[in-house]
Amino acid sequence: MFVKWLREHVSAAVILVVLRLYLGYSWLTAGWGKITGGFDASGFLNGAIANSTGDHPAVQGWWATFLEGFALPNVELFNFLVAWGEFLVGIALILGVFTTFSALMAALMNFAFMFSGTTSTNPQLLLLTIFVLVAGANAGKLGGDYYIIPYIRKIMKMEKKEKRLTT
Repeated sequence: MFVKWLREHVSAAVILVVLRLYLGYSWLTAGWGKITGGFDASGFLNGAIANSTGDHPAVQGWWATFLEGFALPNVELFNFLVAWGEFLVGIALILGVFTTFSALMAALMNFAFMFSGTTSTNPQLLLLTIFVLVAGANAGKLGGDYYIIPYIRKIMKMEKKEKRLTT
């Protein structure tokens, strides 16, 4: 019943706009701070790797192996991806464009930060993002998705039709 309301009702869409704006602002400001502040993830990554040992490690061994073997050697790539990923997810959520995909990317970043041993606001942001994900298209109904999604569906339908005609 709650999921149906979340996915279909206009009142839910209004509440989802408020959630989207809050989440978007959080991501936008975090990303912009990194873009303009000379962000370097190497300290964060080294700290996460260090927190993977001891009696009660905050970081799981498999994640520390990923960080040490892939993320740290490619820290410049991660500096770019984290800063611009946060910024672009923020813009997309505020504008309500590609909302479900943007929320999925936000959740992925939240999980990556939590896997790395950082709690901060990540659980709260992730919980709110889950509502946006469950709501699906209704989360972007009062945003850019109202115009973008039908246009994409129309293009996809036309491509299918052309493909059938040529085969």
